[in-house]
Amino acid sequence: MEINKVTSQAERRKRLLTFAGLWLFAFLILVVFRSVVLPFAGAAIIAYLVAPLVDRIARIPIGKRTIPRWVAILVIYAAFFLIVYVVLTALIPQIYREMARIVREGLDLVNSLTPDRIQEIAQRAEQWLIDHGVPVALSARSLEGGEGVNGATTPVMMSVDLETLIHDLAARFSTSLKENLSDIFSVSRSIATAIIASIFMLFFMLMVAAFISVDFRRIKQYCRTLVPSEYADDVHFLVRRIDRSLSGVVRGQITICLVNGTLTFIGLVIFGVKFAFLLATVALLFSLIPIFGTIISSVPIVLIGLSQSWKTGLGMLLWIIGIHALEAYVLNPKIMGSAARIHPLVVAFSLIAGERSFGLIGALFAVPIAAIVVAFFDFARVKVQGESAADPVQPERPRATG
Repeated sequence: MEINKVTSQAERRKRLLTFAGLWLFAFLILVVFRSVVLPFAGAAIIAYLVAPLVDRIARIPIGKRTIPRWVAILVIYAAFFLIVYVVLTALIPQIYREMARIVREGLDLVNSLTPDRIQEIAQRAEQWLIDHGVPVALSARSLEGGEGVNGATTPVMMSVDLETLIHDLAARFSTSLKENLSDIFSVSRSIATAIIASIFMLFFMLMVAAFISVDFRRIKQYCRTLVPSEYADDVHFLVRRIDRSLSGVVRGQITICLVNGTLTFIGLVIFGVKFAFLLATVALLFSLIPIFGTIISSVPIVLIGLSQSWKTGLGMLLWIIGIHALEAYVLNPKIMGSAARIHPLVVAFSLIAGERSFGLIGALFAVPIAAIVVAFFDFARVKVQGESAADPVQPERPRATG
């Protein structure tokens, strides 16, 4: 009996070492070829996003059979490209017109900044600051030590040569704009190359995502063979927890992005803010990056609103706050659920770490990776506390991650 027990432990140790070697080999392959991992990671996210819809379409009966998975994928892709075509044909011309308008108004503003105009702006800003208890010298008369605005001599705490500052900024902006316009051929070539490369990469990821979706059951079954049978329950628990986290972070965030962009556009139209299409598109795209993306996209909206009137700027600021309150207290709980949410500190840390390590792409993938890490951490916590791995995956007793 003792000999059989020792033999069984030796075989188990050998199997565990074999599985560990396989996983280590796979990890080393990913590290060595890390430069090509990104397209496959994007394809995996696409496959994960469309998986529920593919499963739903594949269950539709046609006679005695159901729709094949590859047909479901083709239907989804056809609908996707149709929506993209409709949106782009309606959106791109308007965005182009608004960008051209921004360039024209920027040039008009630079050309209008004559010395007299700058002096008038400086006097108004100086008077406003003095009325609010901030004695600052901005106009040429105050800087020269003469009388301030309205003939009053006011002691100043600090002085700023606003005329020189604005003149330098305008000159730099004009020079940069002229240099870019003069080199329009190389700029256009770079843009065209980037667009072609992006389109190729998109089609490549869609193709790989289709392969993953078609053979999803086989891939899933194969992955199960890479885990010892005695750890099947633990792995099932871990996969369920990762799925709950990712479903909230990935699918939930994309849904919230669409809602954010739509509501932002409605607010821009209601308050009459210029460049509504362009600003709403920026808000939608930047919403893919939680926390920081929302803040960054809100700044130009409020500034452009303030340039029209303080009421417009304040109205848009309150509208944006209302959108984020709706997301925080209504959409996030319903779309993501408590089990899928990650603490804001973890989100902020992962975003900064991803951006510092891999730039914008790292920031986009930071939160999904953080969701997986949190799921692993929570799994280890549950095991250390001695809880059953099967209990937390039951829908009656969900656990919050983080």
